[in-house]
Amino acid sequence: MAMARPMGVKLAAILGTLTLVVSSCSTPDPTPPALIGDWEMTGGTLAGAAFPLVEGNRITISFSPDGSVGGVAACNSYGGSYVADGEDLIIGEDIASTAMACEPEVMESEQAFLSTLRFQGPLTYTRTPDTLTVEGPDAMMEFSAIVPVPQAELIGTMWVLETLISGQTATAATGEPATLLLTSAGQIRASTGCRTLGGEYIVDGDSVRFTTFGAQGDCPAALADQDSRVVSVLGDGFTVDIDGDQLTLSSQGDEGLVYRRSDGGSAG
Repeated sequence: MAMARPMGVKLAAILGTLTLVVSSCSTPDPTPPALIGDWEMTGGTLAGAAFPLVEGNRITISFSPDGSVGGVAACNSYGGSYVADGEDLIIGEDIASTAMACEPEVMESEQAFLSTLRFQGPLTYTRTPDTLTVEGPDAMMEFSAIVPVPQAELIGTMWVLETLISGQTATAATGEPATLLLTSAGQIRASTGCRTLGGEYIVDGDSVRFTTFGAQGDCPAALADQDSRVVSVLGDGFTVDIDGDQLTLSSQGDEGLVYRRSDGGSAG
């Protein structure tokens, strides 16, 4: 029985509905080179205390040359517009986010971040080649540059699932070989050990997101948990780390999958 599951957040749809409302006596440059890029929050302060980051629930921000900004805010994806003038950064009033619920501490982290961005006035920013600092009236947020997905190693290679990760717990994969292949044509061909998966993907900074995603087949009770966890990590979007023949996919909430390069090597 086929099951279609729309995955990922289509930020383009969010951004297309947003209007930047900024009052200024000058015409600032909407695409300052210093801001362009993908960044992950690594620390900061809020009202004199450490910023409430939650391990395994990353906060990212990406500034595009077209004046759009977006990323993941601990739990939900968000998007909007921005204008920068000198060291001043103004985020559009209508910045929007999805509405998925997460654990209370994760939602606290998200709210702190989005509230800082939504400050009705200019933030300030400074950067080095690898860091970005954004400051508001009572907040300071530090970011590190995101390393892009190693596409040449990831795409076109057949990977076989070995281990499922949940926090500090690792579980060996069971059932039929659970495979993963991302083709150069933007398609996914995968399995969970009992069902086949298919769809389309895009690479976004250091993450891979599926724009369409579906599963076919049935699973015995013994493989239901593995099937659910594979679908969750792949479908919710993941970061990539490749070390030799080992591929590690990490998703929000400290969930992950570890694959090994197939002896068969690459596929189309």
